[in-house]
Amino acid sequence: MSRDQQRLQDYLAHIIQAIQRIHHYTEDIDEVGFLGSEMVQDAVIRNIEIIGEASNNIDKYYQDFAQLHPELPLIFAYEMRNAVAHGYFKVDLEIVWKTIKNDLPVLEQQTKDVLQQLLI
Repeated sequence: MSRDQQRLQDYLAHIIQAIQRIHHYTEDIDEVGFLGSEMVQDAVIRNIEIIGEASNNIDKYYQDFAQLHPELPLIFAYEMRNAVAHGYFKVDLEIVWKTIKNDLPVLEQQTKDVLQQLLI
């Protein structure tokens, strides 16, 4: 396996790991609990940043791969990362919560499927 191929797999694994951390941080709380916990918010936002950075690296350095897998919302993930990283106290936490519950499970499965294809 080439170093480039391994790096691509690492980026995909980083996305999966960050989503799993977010799930771990939020599995025992509801939206009210999330909105009331700055510590959980900070942990989630940090992992959204990781998802966005890994997505941007894939889009930037593995353009052919990104084009072959339009189901992975790489640009959107990077834009979300920018919104939470540069939004400071303007982050809409209700949107973050909806993303956690609605979008991240789908992204996790899509990323796992793509990574599994690479490992075959």
